[in-house]
Amino acid sequence: MNRRRFIYNTSAGIAATCLSPGVWATSFDPGNWKHYDFKSFREGQSAVPVTRVTPGDGFYLHTFYDVCPWSPSGNFLAVTKFPYQGKKPQWGDIAEVCVIDLKQQRIKTVYQTKAWGFQLGANVQWGNSNDRFLYTNDIIDGQPVCVRIDLEQSVVKAYAGAKYDISPDERSVISPNLLNMNIHQYGYAVPDGPAGAPFPFTKDDMGREGLWKTDLVKNEKKLLVPMQQFFEVAQDEEKYAGSTGYLFHSKFNKQNTRILQVFRAQVNNKGRNASLFSMNTDGSRLRQCLTAEKWNQVARLGGSGNHPNWHPDGEHVIMNCVPSWLGFKDMLFCSFRFDGTDFKILSEKHMGSGHPSVAAGGKYLLADAYPKQTYVKAPDGEIAIRLVDLRSDRELILCTIPTDVGGGVRQALPGDKLSGGSQHKLDPHPAWNRNYSQVCFNGAPDGKRQVFIADLFKVL
Repeated sequence: MNRRRFIYNTSAGIAATCLSPGVWATSFDPGNWKHYDFKSFREGQSAVPVTRVTPGDGFYLHTFYDVCPWSPSGNFLAVTKFPYQGKKPQWGDIAEVCVIDLKQQRIKTVYQTKAWGFQLGANVQWGNSNDRFLYTNDIIDGQPVCVRIDLEQSVVKAYAGAKYDISPDERSVISPNLLNMNIHQYGYAVPDGPAGAPFPFTKDDMGREGLWKTDLVKNEKKLLVPMQQFFEVAQDEEKYAGSTGYLFHSKFNKQNTRILQVFRAQVNNKGRNASLFSMNTDGSRLRQCLTAEKWNQVARLGGSGNHPNWHPDGEHVIMNCVPSWLGFKDMLFCSFRFDGTDFKILSEKHMGSGHPSVAAGGKYLLADAYPKQTYVKAPDGEIAIRLVDLRSDRELILCTIPTDVGGGVRQALPGDKLSGGSQHKLDPHPAWNRNYSQVCFNGAPDGKRQVFIADLFKVL
């Protein structure tokens, strides 16, 4: 009997026992809370109060603009602490999953992982029922896998498949192959492997790779939708001729009825040619809801379609688009149904930017911007956190935040592209709390990655 099959070491170096093929569990030391003082950010100088909630002892990030970092009770915040910034993540280096007690102003590390990147951190997500479970990824035997952290019992359990997103009922996770996501966008998966660069897919991989789903109850991993099926369903078949497919952003809606999937394709390992698909959670009814032609229209001031996100109603998608087919030349905040119908422009007055999301009820839209989107007014080198009242068509800049972590306005240095990485990129990624009364975002006023919360009670 090969004992290695039954005993593993976690990223923290703790022995873990294999419960069944692909599943291991271990207890962990919950550690001690570290108290510190939250810091007001530019008190009285912004439209709303803003507080830095991470300590100054390192580099921190919340997850993404469509992932709520608050626990179900609202008392805790989940963040990733990086081991460094300013250099490409290295295979085997460890980041920390941390929990912040927002009432007691204290923090502790609850897990250490080798699966992280500068854009999503360790992709940490809370369960939806209570404050007990956190979900992240780790690298086990060279493969990214989903890990569940039980904060009450101090037990960690790992599964057979990786997590990009977890279902609202916490019974399953979905993910593309995280080992080569860096080919088409760095920072959203895991560090490049021991070779120092990701391996591209081949034509033969189109039938055996795609969107993976892992049943967390049965611990069964399966290929939910093969890559080839996206090619077959795509309306713009000619555009994808001779290309190799990749999957990027995979998201359940809150109703657990559908999945949204960003599809990309490369020719000779170049380009993206993105389009958008939706499907039922069992992989059926796959359809292309935004074609590559419509996604990739170029705006008058630069940029093309980006950042699709579920509307809270679970029926519509919120996205930056350049709807040239309707006569518009600028990037605008848009919405459409999961099947591509009912396309609407949410505001003709306020141009689209950054990472848009909409509060329940559809009245307020939240977004940030990229430094190159200079049509969004902000001081030089800072990024505006935008709140648009879609009913009155009025915009309020909640605050502005510096995001320069060494790469300047371009968010990169010349060597970054050669080495591969996103070590000088920091997006605020503003995310709503669970009752849409606060916003969490990233920033770097002192050149260090930190996390902030803005209270909206004055303006809502």
